[in-house]
Amino acid sequence: MSECRDESAASPPHPRRFGVLRSWKTAPYLIGSGTAMMGDNIEHVITYWVLWQEFESPALVGFQLISHWLPFLLLSVYAGSLAERFDCRRLIQIGQFMFMFVSLCWGILFLTDSLQLWQACVLLVIHGLAGCLWGPAEQMMLHDFVEREELPSAVRMNATFRSLGILFGPVVGSALLLAFGPTWGIFINIVFYLPLTIFLMLTPFTGHTRSGGVRTARTTLVQSLKVLAEVRHNKSIIGMLLLAALASMTIGAVLQTAMPVFGDILTGPGGDSDFTYGLLLFALGAGGVLGGFFLEATGWVRPTPAAAAVAAAGLGASSVVFAFTSHLWLALSVLVLAGVCKITAESTEMAIIQLEAPTEIRGRVIGSYATFGPGMQTFSGVTVGVLGTIATIPQAVTIGGTVLAIGAIGIGAYVVTGRRSTHLR
Repeated sequence: MSECRDESAASPPHPRRFGVLRSWKTAPYLIGSGTAMMGDNIEHVITYWVLWQEFESPALVGFQLISHWLPFLLLSVYAGSLAERFDCRRLIQIGQFMFMFVSLCWGILFLTDSLQLWQACVLLVIHGLAGCLWGPAEQMMLHDFVEREELPSAVRMNATFRSLGILFGPVVGSALLLAFGPTWGIFINIVFYLPLTIFLMLTPFTGHTRSGGVRTARTTLVQSLKVLAEVRHNKSIIGMLLLAALASMTIGAVLQTAMPVFGDILTGPGGDSDFTYGLLLFALGAGGVLGGFFLEATGWVRPTPAAAAVAAAGLGASSVVFAFTSHLWLALSVLVLAGVCKITAESTEMAIIQLEAPTEIRGRVIGSYATFGPGMQTFSGVTVGVLGTIATIPQAVTIGGTVLAIGAIGIGAYVVTGRRSTHLR
């Protein structure tokens, strides 16, 4: 097996702006990923509303979060090993069919008024598994679509279109819920998974075209976890995994989870806290979308560990400012900045992971990032719950943001100095 590279991730020259959006190879894929992510979020809006109306169970609310993120924590590396062995198009399609199957089952249960708690739990778990299977194969396809110098742009644009889906999914989901009701709304949601599924039937790229074919050796679940030992000397990869884990555990989904509290705090006398809550969520999502397009247009941020660390620290610092402010306009501005920092950090981290990972274990390294990133969000609810109980929710966000800002700078220093000492030797 080749040695893990510890060279600069910034070596490729900057490609033309928005080149991946002008290519027939990548543009339909990015749009399809965005619509599929929108379908994912539409399903959350409709089903979470129905489940609360039906069961009014706080325990089920907690299970909704756990069932969504726990598969990423436990199975992402193994999903990456599957992406190394099999046609990534088919793995993504299986994930999309799982999403569609879950939406179909929800619709039938709603239509027949036969939904039971155990059925809801099973469907929530299948949904989480579908997302876990989708992730590594999706990134492998990006690496296959474009040349090395265009990879950071492809990763960034993919993250941006996924952010578009996350941003508009709740809006479209609420509209479907109001216009058609939960039953037909969830049936209509199946359509959003079709563009990506159909495109993957047409594209010749498999996720392995550039790397010379799939890896034939089988990998067990236990063996797949050994990938960290194989990349332990690559400080760029280890640093990005640590950054992803730190962000997920300190801020992660905490901002969204705590947003109703801030909606009440920032609503003036006689104001509508629900409207404020919606504005805050929209500002955070809009920051991710605007940030992705802005970074692509300017090319200011290169895929380096230092850039990822600064962006992660910016996310922590902006979260602290948001927790302290009592002015709505300032809160909205800071949340837009937080969204920009978030997409900058995550897309830069993934670009470095893709550029640095050895070809033969790329899928498992990508899966490791999903474990340390999305997977660790399983614990972000525990973080805000414990800190929020000891202190207050704003104080919990302040503590989390401070830890992220300081920790990100420390991790950045660890990676940069480690790489310099390696080059000197």
